[in-house]
Amino acid sequence: MTDKKKYLYGPVPSRRLGRSYGIDIVPFKVCTLDCVYCQLGRTLVKTDERKDYAPIDVVLAELKGALAENVEADFITIAGSGEPTLHAQLGRLIDGIKEITNIRTAVLTNGTLLYRPDVRADCAKADVVMPSLDAGDEQTFEKINRPCRDISIENLISGLCKLREEYAGQIWLEVFLIEPINTGTEQIARIKDAIERIKPDKIHLNTAVRPTAEPGIRRLDAGQLEEIAVRLGPNCEVIADFPASRSETSVPMDSQEIIAPHHISSAEAAAVLSMLERRPCSLKDICAGLGIRRNEALKHIRDLQRRGLIRSEVKDGNVFFKSPS
Repeated sequence: MTDKKKYLYGPVPSRRLGRSYGIDIVPFKVCTLDCVYCQLGRTLVKTDERKDYAPIDVVLAELKGALAENVEADFITIAGSGEPTLHAQLGRLIDGIKEITNIRTAVLTNGTLLYRPDVRADCAKADVVMPSLDAGDEQTFEKINRPCRDISIENLISGLCKLREEYAGQIWLEVFLIEPINTGTEQIARIKDAIERIKPDKIHLNTAVRPTAEPGIRRLDAGQLEEIAVRLGPNCEVIADFPASRSETSVPMDSQEIIAPHHISSAEAAAVLSMLERRPCSLKDICAGLGIRRNEALKHIRDLQRRGLIRSEVKDGNVFFKSPS
């Protein structure tokens, strides 16, 4: 799948979902939170009001057309650049996906609206719900996630508990750790208490390996994450995608690969741009997600940079490419 769609992107390589084909149904950075670690930057519209955003019939038509091109994916993931549960027709979208394909569905959500019965009913239509929990108390929640005025940590935790009571599918809970904000012994103990109430099927630990909304967000190393995973129990695993080395992610501007003769389609360039509009990616991410060779990806990156459509950012010595917005 190489042409650019309005509401679809990928497939994107994912540690949790394999090859994930994304659906983006809420405008860029419309969210219930303004997380300090968000890889897409600061929230532009912070709201907890559900609305009809992307037209569901158009989204489903796009998906049907993409699947007709034999897209290979392990999951169809409703995620993207805003909080998907803000779309009032989320449940109808999932029903429509299931009428089109047998590919499993996942909803990637911050979980803040799951205290509402209508949101839980919509999410329960998916095969996997992937919410987040980054704090064990209100003060830490406010510091990391910066929620809408009416959203509290207890709203979040109680909503996740109610989802577990009502939902027979899989709940994979992500915990995003920032040194030293939520990594102390007391904070981890509080997060563990909340997890024991929620009873997720899996717990996934992540940290700031990509560019973040705020500067100075400190990531944990792999050893620290593994140590905390042990404390959180046997269902916990580290999913942070640490780049292997700068040499694998940087772009050598004088590389002979850049000038190697090879025809590059504009559809491939559009697919690269679509991918980077949703998340910062390394060169390796782009190649894996779109199934293109390294020299092809390099040519697209150079062209998109020259046109001002993407920019690069270094995080912990590794180069990521992203939309300038």
